[in-house]
Amino acid sequence: MKKIILFYLIAFCYQLNAQDAKPVFKDGEAQIVEAFKDQSTWIRHDLWVETTFDTDGDGKLDRMHVDVTRPAATENGLKLPVVYESSPYYAGTAGNAPIFWDVKHEIGEEPKQRNHAEVKRRGKRPIISNSQIRTWVPRGYIVVHSSSPGTGLSDGSPTVGGDNESLAPKAVIDWLNGRAKGYSSRTGKEEVKAYWTTGKVGMTGTSYNGTLPLAAATTGVDGLEAIIPIAPNTSYYHYYRSNGLVRSPGGYLGEDIDVLYDFIHSGGEDLIPNKSYMKDNVGSKKFIRKRDYNNAKVRDTEMANGMDRLTGDYNDFWAGRDYLNDMKPMKAALLMSHGFNDWNVMPEHSYRIYKKASEMGLSTQIYYHQNGHGGPPPIKMMNRWFTRYLHGIENGVENDPKAWIVRENDKRSEPTAYKNYPNPAAQDVTFYLNGNSPEAGTLTLDNSNSKGTETLVDNYSFSSEALAQADYTNHRLLYVSPILKEDIHISGIPTITIKAASSKPAVNLSVYLVSLPWNKGRRSKITDNIITRSWADLQNYKSLTKSKPLKPGKFYKMTFDLQPDDQIIKKGQQIGLMIFSSDNNYTLLPKPGTELTVDLKETKITIPIVGGKRTFKKAID
Repeated sequence: MKKIILFYLIAFCYQLNAQDAKPVFKDGEAQIVEAFKDQSTWIRHDLWVETTFDTDGDGKLDRMHVDVTRPAATENGLKLPVVYESSPYYAGTAGNAPIFWDVKHEIGEEPKQRNHAEVKRRGKRPIISNSQIRTWVPRGYIVVHSSSPGTGLSDGSPTVGGDNESLAPKAVIDWLNGRAKGYSSRTGKEEVKAYWTTGKVGMTGTSYNGTLPLAAATTGVDGLEAIIPIAPNTSYYHYYRSNGLVRSPGGYLGEDIDVLYDFIHSGGEDLIPNKSYMKDNVGSKKFIRKRDYNNAKVRDTEMANGMDRLTGDYNDFWAGRDYLNDMKPMKAALLMSHGFNDWNVMPEHSYRIYKKASEMGLSTQIYYHQNGHGGPPPIKMMNRWFTRYLHGIENGVENDPKAWIVRENDKRSEPTAYKNYPNPAAQDVTFYLNGNSPEAGTLTLDNSNSKGTETLVDNYSFSSEALAQADYTNHRLLYVSPILKEDIHISGIPTITIKAASSKPAVNLSVYLVSLPWNKGRRSKITDNIITRSWADLQNYKSLTKSKPLKPGKFYKMTFDLQPDDQIIKKGQQIGLMIFSSDNNYTLLPKPGTELTVDLKETKITIPIVGGKRTFKKAID
């Protein structure tokens, strides 16, 4: 009897605590609340949200699988905002199975057809993901996840940047605000209401999961108040192409958009009528998997016809997967995060969106660190952002510095504040080339001695690291500044104008800014050697939308940007411009032997340096 009385007393006290529980704020940040912290009291459930599209051929509106984790107090009338993450990865991926494109062929040559891999779906209901939960639920938020179209238990087809991947999270946000329907099952009619939320939503995530907050924001959906994309892919053209060149993301040589499609396509295993069979008796089965329907429609038709691995040109297919083109309706506050040495999803992806959002007058901040792929802002920054825009606490975050840069030897939790990015004190400094091939030439502020041509011979057998360290080689051209006597701060986007000729109708063009001498010791850091880089197809010297075969021996002039950077080059180093052809970590790999000749008089590079030309001259005098 005593045990029963004690049980009810504890339950009664808990109910009182749950009823009294509410978010707590201090110094403009949501604090961990004791009543929200106990995981055993969290309410977890899942459902399906109906969208406005049908992309898997079953004649029904696709439904997205959604999970919810919320404090128990939300059952007692407390309404809280939502932190939402959507992903195509929750139900598993093809892992190491995806078969990449063969990159060993001539530029413009029809590539060998590749085989395909399939995802074996994993995971159980109701848990889609545990990400974000331990961070945000104790601070007074509800956490929601959803599997994106064609993945996990969500209907539809993955399109890798197509409209449905923007409209799917929009539907979830609409449901959270009572404008769309949620159901307890994938095909049933029992509705689920989001009575426990204020309707204010913030989205975050990394990589593809960071792309989807931007995708949702471009719809202008009401209720999406703030987004924190981390290393987002904001244009699939910029991810798989570079200035007209077919170029792989770092670490995934031979990947393209259809490979990523195979990698994430974990849904669609149920059967639908085979319309081709019913129409003209084509095929051997009356029913096919939705997954096979999706493959035929999206991967083998839309992607196969649009991705264009022959020319690398920008076309309507790629334009439809570039979120910069869709930003007009966007109104969510934007805190962007990226690494300057992310050579998978490169730093231009974040900057181009941050720049446009700032021009649109949206509330914006950007956080850059010096490491590779991923890396969220410090929790303090994220907390202040969501506290301001989801809870409505006037903490002045919109008046904080616009840019936060982690300096080279600092912790990622201790960024340095700047008025903006690029650093407003940075000015473009133009450098010219004086030749000394096959040894290193010089980078100079004076072009009076820039004359003649220099030629390199393409050979993908040599890595970019080996070429930068070589004292003598005809497989690259290298031009170095004088030794720096003072530190130099580069901030912004270097731009190169190059005039060059090829011995063949097409040639890879790779351009690196490096810091020399090369530090190859065990204690070397990612910031020690590569400053920034870019790749281009000289056939696109006039336009990204129309390449034209080169006339062997004829010179063409092309201007393009390198990746954004903010880096301090230490005294004792030299800044080097390296020009070479095939990059064995990123480009197609044609047979060695193509000659690339550079006109030194007509080639130059501008580098944004804090303090401009005067500061650089002082550093080398």
